[in-house]
Amino acid sequence: MLIRLAWRNLWRQKRRTLLTSSALALALFLSLMTRSFQEGSYSANIENSARFYTGLIQLQHPDFYTSNSIDDLLPESADFIQSALNLPNVKTALPRLESVALAAFAERSKGVLVLGVNPQAEDEYSRISAKLISGRFITAGEQGVLLGESLARYLQVALGDELVLYGQGYHGQTAAGLYQIVGILHFPLQQLDSQLVYMPIQTAQSLYSAQGKVSNWVLDIKQLKQLDSTLATLKDQYQTKASVKSWQDLSPEMAQQIMMDKAGGIFLVYVLYGVVGFGLFATILMMTLERQREFAVMLATGMLRRKLAALIMVESSFIACLGITLGLIISAPVLAYFYFNPICLTGDAAQLMLDSGFEPIMPVAVDVGLMVSQIATVLLLMLLCLIYPVLRVSRLDVASSLKGGAHAG
Repeated sequence: MLIRLAWRNLWRQKRRTLLTSSALALALFLSLMTRSFQEGSYSANIENSARFYTGLIQLQHPDFYTSNSIDDLLPESADFIQSALNLPNVKTALPRLESVALAAFAERSKGVLVLGVNPQAEDEYSRISAKLISGRFITAGEQGVLLGESLARYLQVALGDELVLYGQGYHGQTAAGLYQIVGILHFPLQQLDSQLVYMPIQTAQSLYSAQGKVSNWVLDIKQLKQLDSTLATLKDQYQTKASVKSWQDLSPEMAQQIMMDKAGGIFLVYVLYGVVGFGLFATILMMTLERQREFAVMLATGMLRRKLAALIMVESSFIACLGITLGLIISAPVLAYFYFNPICLTGDAAQLMLDSGFEPIMPVAVDVGLMVSQIATVLLLMLLCLIYPVLRVSRLDVASSLKGGAHAG
């Protein structure tokens, strides 16, 4: 009976009902668009940055994160990594051997970061060959290396020159070798461009006398939203055998930047909800005040106050549901369009992303959890706006309201 009565009451003032529902729908639409573009850009940045260098997840020796020592290594064996590959969310695992050395050519020398990789697998994962500006990509087992453009310019080397690498190998052994420069890379990050040297992992293992050893296993996963559960499972599996690091641990600066940007975006969304909430509160309060004589008559004829309060809540729930439905009807096709047809960047912004090896687009995240959270916010907003009107009705003075004088109180 309350539901029928509430539904009829809504359409006694069609314009007010539609305007209130439209305000909620607009707030839901704008918040969904804002958060979807935000989350889409965050996911793309995380994926791109991780593929570029750190990876989304790394397995390291428990002491390697703090020591960065060539002595703290993991086995390269298939038995060691197989338990990680058996996880449904893990797509592939890439072995890397990372250490430092002194690079020298003629009278110039510089400290460099040497990264031994599986050439084919690494190129499929991070598309390093796309950053080549001259020469060719390395092949497995060869005595060739790739240099960053800034490093090559500093050392004054060219394709075909031989570079000397000298450092400390596994367990204090001398690491020294002569390697031909087969390609020059351009990295958008100056820090990497001026110090990174790529070589096949077998060659790096020979240089550092670390056959069958790697400094880290880089894991690529299928779904970023399952990162936390995958990390927890890996930590249970490897426990003391390896340390499991996420991209947040490996790139704390980017994690903090994303967190700050996300906080700013959420703040703006809630400012929007606050503005809509004040308008919604005013509408519900006005709807309550102008109907006080009607409510007084209902109470005088025997209706319980709790049922009258429930009637107001049901009416407001109908308005909220109508606003949510309108908001989803408007949002769904727009989000679907931008999901399959992302906005393409142009000009300097596009060129910067292309130089970084990233696709110059603004992706959209279509996530059910994101929609549910925004819908829950709308319902919570409606609930907060109902507190005072319900209290007002629960304390309504019947005699004064019947005379039309309750507004003064």
